Amino acid sequence: MAVDPTGQDLKEFLATDPEAPVVMLNLLRFADGGRESYERYAAALRETFLPRYGGKVLYAGDGGPALVAEQGQEWDAVLLVRYPSRAAFSRMVADPEYQQVTTWRTVALQEAVLQPTTPWGSS
Repeated sequence: MAVDPTGQDLKEFLATDPEAPVVMLNLLRFADGGRESYERYAAALRETFLPRYGGKVLYAGDGGPALVAEQGQEWDAVLLVRYPSRAAFSRMVADPEYQQVTTWRTVALQEAVLQPTTPWGSS
């Protein structure tokens, strides 16, 4: 299962209003022993990359038992991260220093959803 965006994914992501703010929904399912690796990645994200690119964690928390979901749709963790623009997010993931630490995220995850969101009433 995919856990990282591809170049084509990012190209399509940027095609939709690259200068508009975006909140990224992250749904995470950890691989066995992956939480520690993800925590290293998250620390680097908070301390270095979000400040560098204007991002901010709006919410981060552990997932609980789903009240309404199909079997297997529970997630270990949920994050909401705001970026000042889609372009800022894309610049971050293209940053060579970021690419060195994103491997911690990749090995930490069994499955992930990374979905851009826009506020209602913004279009």
